[in-house]
Amino acid sequence: MLEKLKKILSNREILRKLIFTFLILLVFKIGTYIPIPMVDTVAIRAEIANNNFLTILNAFSGGGLSNFSILALGISPYITSSIIIQMLQVVIPKWKEWSEQGEVGKQKLNRITRYVSIIIALAQGLALLYGLGSRPENILVPDALQDRNLFWVFYIYMAIVITAGSCFTMWLADLITRHGVGNGSSMIIAAGIITTVPAMFTTLWSKYIADGAASAVNITLFIVIIVLYILMILAVVFFEGAKRRIPLQYANRQQGGKSELPIKLNSASVIPVIFASTILSIPLSIVGMLGQDSTVAGIWVNNIFSYQEPIGMTLYILLIFFFSFFYAFMVVDPEQISENLDKQGAYIPGYRRGEDTKNQLARIIFRTTLLGATYLAVVALVPIIVSLSFGFTTAEASTITIGGTSLIIVVGVAIETASQLETASETKDYKGFLE
Repeated sequence: MLEKLKKILSNREILRKLIFTFLILLVFKIGTYIPIPMVDTVAIRAEIANNNFLTILNAFSGGGLSNFSILALGISPYITSSIIIQMLQVVIPKWKEWSEQGEVGKQKLNRITRYVSIIIALAQGLALLYGLGSRPENILVPDALQDRNLFWVFYIYMAIVITAGSCFTMWLADLITRHGVGNGSSMIIAAGIITTVPAMFTTLWSKYIADGAASAVNITLFIVIIVLYILMILAVVFFEGAKRRIPLQYANRQQGGKSELPIKLNSASVIPVIFASTILSIPLSIVGMLGQDSTVAGIWVNNIFSYQEPIGMTLYILLIFFFSFFYAFMVVDPEQISENLDKQGAYIPGYRRGEDTKNQLARIIFRTTLLGATYLAVVALVPIIVSLSFGFTTAEASTITIGGTSLIIVVGVAIETASQLETASETKDYKGFLE
């Protein structure tokens, strides 16, 4: 491990890319502290802490939403747009054709993704402002509250600023992808999440150790939570790297050359959890924005859609499983893989080419996705269970996250980036040897 790290850091090209990536991430982080004019950030933080959907958006924006900064939405509109465009390829043949045309087709889809991102950013910005600002005193500073007839103008202006901030974030992500290390969008999300980790340990220290709170019980609870956090990291690292390797044979190679087809246990990544959380949070957000939390309808909606309630938790798990299977079979298409294997003269030992191979691949993908979806559901539920078990307040639960979407994202990005750095260092070595 140390030898690999030494090899990476001794490579000037990689070191230059690492420094460039760090500087761009620093620019992004500074941007998350520049607030939108006329916004009361203290009131905004209180609103976000009580909303699960906004908590997810805040993680994606690197804390920019809690500060209601010019980068309040961060890269989330682009991520949402990418997912939508990818899913629409199933029903729009032209887009599917572009995705198979190599770099030229990808550029066309990327251009459409960016246009859709701008529309989504503007829509999300307006929805966020009008939702949180249904009571203007929740988001506007006292001076702005004097001009009540101009609230809609203020909101439109703020939404345009937020949209511009999202475009700026997309540009920063592009710079990282082209000149830095890893995928720019993923790096910005992961960096934003990582910067919240110190706040988690600070909150834990204040709750169990500081200000005379230290006792045998509290110290034990503190240690237990830290151990749980480390165990969750190890578990996520294991499952994110887990693959089902399907043996292949090639009829046109000497002695029937052998190979393997790797299928990731969690091919859908965190998308099922994000979609499930978003769908459940929308009704709760609407009720909260309308100020109907304590009404009969509000209580009914909370019992059904809050995943801290039995019905909501069941619905949450079912949605995670649904989106896991939907996305897995869209990304890892058994029919497409079967056709590609057939063209290469490859087959799965014991199964005929064509329909038999496709059916076997479908069965394997179903089983791996079932395990992957179970893993996602467990990781998504752990923060909720830990929060209820240790009696965290809403504010504490939003900071202390043992597991959850954030951890999967950070681990996934770390594994991918480490793999790219290792490959880049080895490529440099081979090039130097050949020259």
